[in-house]
Amino acid sequence: MADDSKVSNVGGRYARALFDLASDEGQVSAVEADLKSLKAALRDSHDLRVLVGSPAFSAEDKGKGLVAIAVKAKFNMTTIKFLGLLASNGRASSLASIITSYEALSAKARGAISAEVTTAVALSAAQAKGVAAALRQALGKDPEIETRVDPSILGGIKVQVGSRLFDASLKSKLDSLKFALKRA
Repeated sequence: MADDSKVSNVGGRYARALFDLASDEGQVSAVEADLKSLKAALRDSHDLRVLVGSPAFSAEDKGKGLVAIAVKAKFNMTTIKFLGLLASNGRASSLASIITSYEALSAKARGAISAEVTTAVALSAAQAKGVAAALRQALGKDPEIETRVDPSILGGIKVQVGSRLFDASLKSKLDSLKFALKRA
């Protein structure tokens, strides 16, 4: 198990620094809300993903773009300054990793655990409650669930909690069967 004080990836280090700053300022939940909005924007906007990830844009351009988005969305000043610093340090491409790491730190501070649930079709409210109850029982903590729909898994469910992946998808079972048949 990794020691939290020795985070080895860039996203984790920046997330830890932002989390510590937000904690000192009493802005942990406000910054987390901003980052969740930014995560959704990254997921939904191809142009934003290109801006953040493309080496064709300078660090200055990335910073201007991210700060303009943050100001328009009325983000917390801590988040706005952080995005500018991130871009000026040439680390804008690590934004998705930073957001994920920050959410994990915030959840840990609240005594909760983050889980990403992927299904082939959207879960109903009853199914989501059932998944949450099963995760609560298995993990011993209240899970904060983020759902994702991925039709390529064909059916079943995939649950990622930290670095652990529980894969009960139809696609993985078919892949296992295919591999077993090739070996026979």
